[in-house]
Amino acid sequence: MNLTALFVSALLAAFFPSGERQPVWPKGKMPHASSAQIAAMTYETSDPSFKADDFRQPYLEWFDAPAEPNGTCMILISGGSYQNCCDYKLIEKWRKELTARGVQCVNFVYRTPRPVGIPYWQTAWEDGQRAVRLVRSQARKRGFDPEKIGVCGMSAGGHLALLLSTSSQTRAYRPVDKLDSLSCHINVAVVNAPAYVTSDADSLGIPAPREGYGADVTLSKVFRFDEKTCPVSLHHGGADVYSPNGSTLVYRKLHSMGVPAELHLYPGKGHGAHGFPRAIEFLKQMGFLGPLEQPVFLETRYTSDEDRAFYRKEDIWPEGKMPDVQEDQCSPYIEWHIPAVRKTDAIQIIYSGGAYEGNGPSSFEVTPVRRYLNALGIPVVTMMYRTPRPAAPLAMFTTAWQDLQRAIRVVRSEASSFGLNPDKIGIMGSSAGGHLTLLGVTSSRHKSYYPIDELDKLPCNVQWGIGIYPAYVLTDEGAFAPEFTFDPDTAPMLFLHGDADPYTSLGSVAVWEKMRAMGIQSELHTLATRVHCFQYVASPGTGSYTWMDRIKEYLDAVLGM
Repeated sequence: MNLTALFVSALLAAFFPSGERQPVWPKGKMPHASSAQIAAMTYETSDPSFKADDFRQPYLEWFDAPAEPNGTCMILISGGSYQNCCDYKLIEKWRKELTARGVQCVNFVYRTPRPVGIPYWQTAWEDGQRAVRLVRSQARKRGFDPEKIGVCGMSAGGHLALLLSTSSQTRAYRPVDKLDSLSCHINVAVVNAPAYVTSDADSLGIPAPREGYGADVTLSKVFRFDEKTCPVSLHHGGADVYSPNGSTLVYRKLHSMGVPAELHLYPGKGHGAHGFPRAIEFLKQMGFLGPLEQPVFLETRYTSDEDRAFYRKEDIWPEGKMPDVQEDQCSPYIEWHIPAVRKTDAIQIIYSGGAYEGNGPSSFEVTPVRRYLNALGIPVVTMMYRTPRPAAPLAMFTTAWQDLQRAIRVVRSEASSFGLNPDKIGIMGSSAGGHLTLLGVTSSRHKSYYPIDELDKLPCNVQWGIGIYPAYVLTDEGAFAPEFTFDPDTAPMLFLHGDADPYTSLGSVAVWEKMRAMGIQSELHTLATRVHCFQYVASPGTGSYTWMDRIKEYLDAVLGM
């Protein structure tokens, strides 16, 4: 070997250190063996000393045990279109973050490139099922729970992770020895940007040519979703050519089975592994990073108005001009909360839920997030809308919708007096307030009341919306509620929803899908096992605890903060 080759080999070894390696198959027993395939990471194939014949056998690479093991083992799987295993930098990132949290990590390197004459994923699936059995057989020796084995994969590795997570009861190969009597089921999965999941992409293993759309486009039938299907956290960029609709379809299937799942969708992001901190929170929530910490009440975490410099309360309707007056309803108003240190000229309007039977700007759904945003330098307007529900024939939301449209116009008309931008207004609500947010975002061209003065000549559209577990989004038949028109002024949104919410998270998912079809990139996060009002009491380290940070990140992107 020349000096250049020695230098390259040393450099690769320094940046991508190898752990203990274990072959997956017994000698001579590997199914569909082919001299056209190898099992190597691309950093290995780029080594000048690489010899293909030394890398025919798929292998497990066991990394160092964590300092404080928590009983979980994660199998890390590279992507590479089933043509190679190229995600060595990603594998190293996952390894470091998981090992630091007590997880035993093992890199799984499967055969590539794609086999000939059989499905493109077949040999990788065979290697994968055997690898899981091998990992399970090592549990006692390496100090982890054989029923706490997870997978984490990206792209083709995400596709393979889904196969292993959903289809373990279908044998990928005939048994070759006693090891194959062990189960190959997975207990938890983190799936990043899974490729080939929609039927317009799966037969050839290509980026979705129809972007995952069409009445005849379905979830790939490769995935069996059997009785051993495990909890899954799905992560996908909204602009990925390997369609994010694949992840929404998988989420829908898991939801229908009652399998806990998370779906994290990132606006404008292309193909890649996004949001690994959300995966860590998912593993924490599901008990794979040790026991959950003592839950904390949200209202005890945000108790001070010290970041607010100015407060004003005002009515939104002129006396005698409020439409559809109901004698038993409360009086609507808005409140301005201007931060001491303002870092944007945008305005966030916030209001609570309450089933359209009650609401209030002092509730746990409003006050903590209002204080949180003021601390970030964001001006906030809180709103009290009319409740309880108006009498028939008015719909339950009619007077609240009128109040919202009027409030947006009032805020727009007064924004410049505070040095704020009248064309940077967002709205946010929870539950019924989330439903109201969807009305404001999707249907601003629909007049909810007859104009009463010059103020009503102003538009009531907004530039973004934040829907927290929106209720009443879908009919009993699964269609959108008819009040949502998705007009040309429809704005992008951030959705946060508990996966186990009786006001189903599928409503948020359906709106996300609809907006993507309209060319609008929105963001969505569902939270495994969490129900309605997920943030009211939450354990540190989980998505229900850090949920307001998703709002910050979203507004940072929208407002360029």
